[in-house]
Amino acid sequence: MAPNVDPYNRKITYLRVSVIDRCNLRCIYCQPVKDLKLLDHADILSYEEILKVIQVATDLGIRKVRLTGGEPLLRRNLLHLVESVCRIPQIEDVSITTNAVLLEEMARPLFEAGIRRINVSLDTLNPLKYAKMTGRECFDAVMRGLQTAEAVGFSPIKVNVVAIRGLNDDELARFADLSVQKSYHIRFIEYMPIGRDSAWAPEKYISSDEIRSKLEALGPLLQVQRSFHDGPAERYRFESAKGEIGFITPLSHHFCPSCNRLRLTADGRLRPCLLADEEVDIKTPLRNGCNQEDLKRVFQEAIARKPKQHHAEILERGECIRPMSTIGG
Repeated sequence: MAPNVDPYNRKITYLRVSVIDRCNLRCIYCQPVKDLKLLDHADILSYEEILKVIQVATDLGIRKVRLTGGEPLLRRNLLHLVESVCRIPQIEDVSITTNAVLLEEMARPLFEAGIRRINVSLDTLNPLKYAKMTGRECFDAVMRGLQTAEAVGFSPIKVNVVAIRGLNDDELARFADLSVQKSYHIRFIEYMPIGRDSAWAPEKYISSDEIRSKLEALGPLLQVQRSFHDGPAERYRFESAKGEIGFITPLSHHFCPSCNRLRLTADGRLRPCLLADEEVDIKTPLRNGCNQEDLKRVFQEAIARKPKQHHAEILERGECIRPMSTIGG
């Protein structure tokens, strides 16, 4: 069996790397409702440690890396890490997920450092609602960041929308129209039960089937052929649209059989599944001076412990106690 194949014959080619647990927003589904505890600086992996893990990962078949947070643009000297990751020959795709609050000033430096694809988390197009959902009045800065990223040349620009009943489900058509008017890829993500102290509740959940049904009332959705580095989104577009619509369905239609990813948390844990809290400590071996082969064995342990599927359901919270902000999405 190949070194990057898990017990269920899934080839692991994608590593999501959280570089920081801090964020400049307080989104209601990401941060815990109370007692937010941030990591001490010493507890966060250094760039050198992150690069060691990524290099080991590429030796074992990882070909795609996404940098996440918290909010990754808050990490000092992030461009150093971006440039270093983009120079690794085996890595075929490097991208970043951001809330775009700092994107206006960072878009061009990120592009020059080697990033070409960017995901922006944006759950509403209403400035007042944005302040309610994020706890901050940064909507105008985010929109300027998107415009700057577009002007610089990022492609595709993906906009991640977590659909929550009673909050932004009245904006589905507006987001869909954004994919018609611009070349953005709008990704509707089901609201997931992540974090023991989160505000998630089943009555706030909207299935992707329901979202798709509402959008199909606007016009037929044409299926888009998947590419090699695609994530779990089912891809569609409206006729004559410049961009795309995508549906990410972790609860209504588990995509576990095709999951190809691991996550590296900011505090140095390899997490085989987003929605289950089993993790493998790679920071301790790193800081104890282990060699490359030892690190490979730790990474392969994480691959071997990847579960067949998660157990989060529409009416239940499942097994994920960690808040999203400490996992990295």
